[in-house]
Amino acid sequence: MQDRSSTAVPAVVAWLGYGGLLPFAGLLALQFWDPHHADWLQNALLAYGACIFSFVGALHWGFAMTLPELDARQRNHAFVWSTLPALVAWLALVVDPLAAGGLLIFGFIAHYLRDRRLARRASLPGWYLPLRFRLTTVATLCLAASSIGPLFVY
Repeated sequence: MQDRSSTAVPAVVAWLGYGGLLPFAGLLALQFWDPHHADWLQNALLAYGACIFSFVGALHWGFAMTLPELDARQRNHAFVWSTLPALVAWLALVVDPLAAGGLLIFGFIAHYLRDRRLARRASLPGWYLPLRFRLTTVATLCLAASSIGPLFVY
């Protein structure tokens, strides 16, 4: 049984979570290091961000299926909410890079705020929100730098 009050992130979760930030940081660094391929690298970073945002949405599907403290209305909201990131991510893949970055940044922040709201109603692991905050912060900063940085560099 999992200790919901524990703030210690399980090792595998830490490796996967923080490891998942490497493409954000690496593609951003490469974008500024290699301006000749900056557009391709920016698109790669945005595509990765869209994939990760879709994954983050799926977390709420899992919560809706497994958290016994959610009533039917809350469960339905979690199911609906869990699908929105995939739709936003898909839209981000077909608009210009500045709009894509904005959509993903807004989405990651909105989803974190939704996680905070869920945590007030349900028993999530004590490490979940602090980890989500750190991952969201780095991902959104990388997306922001990738989206607006080239406006100042070129």
